[in-house]
Amino acid sequence: MASSPTVIVSFFLVALLSISIRSAASFVSPATFVSSSRFSSNSGALFVGKSNDYDAQIAECKDVLVRTVDTKAEDPAVVLEALENLEKLMRVKRKAEPEKAAQEVLDNLTGDWRLIFTTGTKDTQDRFKAKINYFPLKAIQSFDATKNPPTIENGIYAGNLALLTFYGDFVFDLRKSKVEFDFDQVSILGWKIGIKKGDAAQIGASTGLGSESNVENAKKDKKSFFQLD
Repeated sequence: MASSPTVIVSFFLVALLSISIRSAASFVSPATFVSSSRFSSNSGALFVGKSNDYDAQIAECKDVLVRTVDTKAEDPAVVLEALENLEKLMRVKRKAEPEKAAQEVLDNLTGDWRLIFTTGTKDTQDRFKAKINYFPLKAIQSFDATKNPPTIENGIYAGNLALLTFYGDFVFDLRKSKVEFDFDQVSILGWKIGIKKGDAAQIGASTGLGSESNVENAKKDKKSFFQLD
């Protein structure tokens, strides 16, 4: 049986998502696209040679993603290819310069990061017939790696008003460039309550904002995690 805070937060999240998705003009990417010749969906090319080769290509991939944030009108195939290439290139860089690559990520982690779009799994892409889904709410993830322990916040906002915010801490694995985290507090319209270990994973899975694998990890006393590139 789910705890009372878990039920309350899950209900609040589902209500927010229902309202926002009904009011959003389009949940998937717009029909007008700005193409990129460097990362056209037909190219499929990824060339890695000397160290400066992958650094240059990493910068080009990031340019595509930054442009996507600005316009929200890039070809989904181009965006997805840039993401996939960035992941591959960062694996190459981490293998060649493991400590330097991870430290660069950690040094730039502190701050606020807004969720603009999601790609989902292959099954999700097939079900919704879309490779890129623009998130209909203002969702911000904040990190502060200067604190001990480092802190993480996940918030959903209406303008500058925080509707729902999760609070917790994280650890950063320099070798794997991986963030492992858990939440122990949640705030609903400023009303902050404590939640048990694993509750946030259950809330995420029940509302579709998180993965079932996080619930399984919590049962094994493992934290949720994601890879940073």
